[in-house]
Amino acid sequence: MRIGIMCSGNGSNFENIVKNCPDHKVVVMIYNKMGCGAEKRSQKLGIPYVYIKSKDEDDIIKMFEAFRVDLIVLAGWMRIVSPKLIDKFPNRIINIHPSLLPKYKGLNALQQALDSDDIVTGCTVHFVTEEMDSGVVLLQSEVPITHKDTLKTLTKKVQKEEHRILPMVINKLKL
Repeated sequence: MRIGIMCSGNGSNFENIVKNCPDHKVVVMIYNKMGCGAEKRSQKLGIPYVYIKSKDEDDIIKMFEAFRVDLIVLAGWMRIVSPKLIDKFPNRIINIHPSLLPKYKGLNALQQALDSDDIVTGCTVHFVTEEMDSGVVLLQSEVPITHKDTLKTLTKKVQKEEHRILPMVINKLKL
């Protein structure tokens, strides 16, 4: 599979995909925050990358078409994608979300879990649909929340599971 990745942040899931999906090729990374870690990781890994504003989805579509991507992975893309992108790549866009969906959709999911005194949280890989964080769940992984956890410690524990399950899903997908 030819994979296109969309990032807004540090890019650890992006790098993890490159390193742990050897039968697939990451052909391009699109990012929407200048100077983000994903841009630096792309340079280091020798993966083509391009900055495109989130609202410029026509340009995003053109880039993915130019690179002939089979799968798009939202790996820390902190914007909702439009129906236009979803319709152009139906059942070919996946996302990793830091909660056990359908619980805590959208932003600040881990803080919501902490504020709710939950004893478990986790992460979910799912297909992207027009309704935010509501597509078919492909895989979930639970992470226990202890009384000592802070947002920082919980984030690290959940990211560790994200790094484990996202490549598992990609490696099993047949598109």
